[in-house]
Amino acid sequence: MPGRIKADDIALVKERASLEDVVREHVTLRPAGAGSLKGLCPFHDEKTPSFNIRPAVGAFHCFGCGEGGDVIEFVMKVEHLSFSEAVERLAGKAGIELHYEDGPRPKEESIGRRSRLVEAHRVAAEFFAAALVDSGEGAVARRFLHDRGFDRQAAEHFGVGYAPKGFDHLANHLRSKGFSADEIVIGGLAGRGQRGLLDRFRGRLIWPIRDITGDTIGFGARRLYDDDRIEAKYLNTSETPIYKKTHVLYGLDLAKKSIAKERRAVIVEGYTDVMACHLAGIDQAVATCGTSFGVDHIKTLRRIMRDEADQDSARVVFTFDGDAAGQAAAMKAFKEDQRWASQSFVAVAPGGQDPCDLRKSAGDAAVAHLIEDAVPMFEFAVRTTIARFDLDHAESRVRAMRAVAPIIAEIRDKALRPMYTRDVAGWLGVDVEQLSAEVTRAARAPKPDPAARRTAPESTPAAAEEVAPAYGHPDLRDPIVALERQLLQSLLQFPSAFASEDLKTIEPEGFSAPAHRAVYDGMITAGGLSPERSVAGWVDAVAEAVPSVVAPLVRELSVAPLPTRLNESSGRPDDRYLGSLVARVQEVGLNRQISDAMSTLRRLDGSDADRARAVSHELQALQVRLAELRAAMT
Repeated sequence: MPGRIKADDIALVKERASLEDVVREHVTLRPAGAGSLKGLCPFHDEKTPSFNIRPAVGAFHCFGCGEGGDVIEFVMKVEHLSFSEAVERLAGKAGIELHYEDGPRPKEESIGRRSRLVEAHRVAAEFFAAALVDSGEGAVARRFLHDRGFDRQAAEHFGVGYAPKGFDHLANHLRSKGFSADEIVIGGLAGRGQRGLLDRFRGRLIWPIRDITGDTIGFGARRLYDDDRIEAKYLNTSETPIYKKTHVLYGLDLAKKSIAKERRAVIVEGYTDVMACHLAGIDQAVATCGTSFGVDHIKTLRRIMRDEADQDSARVVFTFDGDAAGQAAAMKAFKEDQRWASQSFVAVAPGGQDPCDLRKSAGDAAVAHLIEDAVPMFEFAVRTTIARFDLDHAESRVRAMRAVAPIIAEIRDKALRPMYTRDVAGWLGVDVEQLSAEVTRAARAPKPDPAARRTAPESTPAAAEEVAPAYGHPDLRDPIVALERQLLQSLLQFPSAFASEDLKTIEPEGFSAPAHRAVYDGMITAGGLSPERSVAGWVDAVAEAVPSVVAPLVRELSVAPLPTRLNESSGRPDDRYLGSLVARVQEVGLNRQISDAMSTLRRLDGSDADRARAVSHELQALQVRLAELRAAMT
């Protein structure tokens, strides 16, 4: 059976498949300006057309619901197909023969009886545990555990095992115990190969994943060998009739009694972290299994820890690595914080160590102190949000204040808001009254409907939930932001109208909206304007160069109509209009640099004469550049 479709063939399908023809099978289109077509969106109900396509770019975008993408994504969404199915559908219509990489595609599993599948997993767990202790090959796994501070007793307590490197050791063992090939495959313990069953886990350290009753329903496997053909460090059981990763927490079978007794749950990130916490006396620790911590996990823990609104003794602690991924995970957890009746906390070890590394370097007591010294989730969320902003600039302080105001406004206990407002104002360096007004405004703002959020498509009006917290939505009510948008639209849609030097004359500071700045940075990263590149190729290059959460905005800008007439002969805006956009963004950037320089001089206030002198020279140079630009604009 074929594997993945080759990239060259996918590119050929995108080139040959006409987006206009494909869309017309579902939508009646009419002209919407030079090079654009529009119609009623096939993805949501509307009375006026907001669905736009630009055939030359090969992109579509709905300004009503936010759906957008290329011809493959359109077919995927409108016909509810997988990526491969959509490519195959388009290739068939275009008469393109597809070629596939070697390797099988996964098959859908049928449902087997739970009792047989659970028993197969029990036998498999015993097999792995014995291989860890008894086999010479298991020495690598034993050394891995020893290096992380886990002895044989710890391995036995958690049922840790080892999967031999052979292709079918487990499968043969299970067949000898009376399990059929279908049961082994359906349970996710092996797959079918040309010569028979092929073990899913080979040459890896194994952790049994148990449900809340203690039944083993899946496995997590850690890579040990450099020549492992599966590059992923961790490999988990795929979804099966008995294993749903969004409902399972590793270690819950061992932790549930302590969680119920102490009314505390500790959420860590990995299997070894659970082991380290339990051995350090924090036996309420659990971890997710190959997925992020979600709503179903919260529901499970709330039931166990009796997380009730009229009681305040329950407590949930999250531990995260100190890197960017850990902070992102913490902020995702904070978004679900309102689902807890109890207060949630965050523990981040000095140096960003996880509990396993911390136990190895500093001992059990350090792990216990890490959990006990956790800070409120609110404080962590605020400080993480503030860290995105350069508080040396007044504009950034205002943005930071507006970013944290909704967090303060969502504090359940209203009596705590004034205290937190004073604290956060101090962290920001703004007046308490100023922040308090923003908090009041945020509290009065309409809240999104949770039910609507659950039923809405994944690509909502903001094109990727919020173009990412670090970028935020460009506020088009601001005339400067609207101006930036028009320049980016022009650069994307009509790159041949600009000189390659134009990008060099615009400072990134000229874009006040972070998302717009990210798009502009993507243009520079993509290699700048090039006459050899097609418009579609230019847009694709920029979309690939920006952060993934900003890519939908690139697609949107490449389709959105400009608020100006297009020249009938050239099909593009007037040169004076384009030149004015460049000059105005340059002017905004220079003004912003001048304002920051003046603010720096005020803050220095004679404390650093050398730096003040350097900033003064910089300020004078900026003012000269601004005067020259304004003279050229008149």
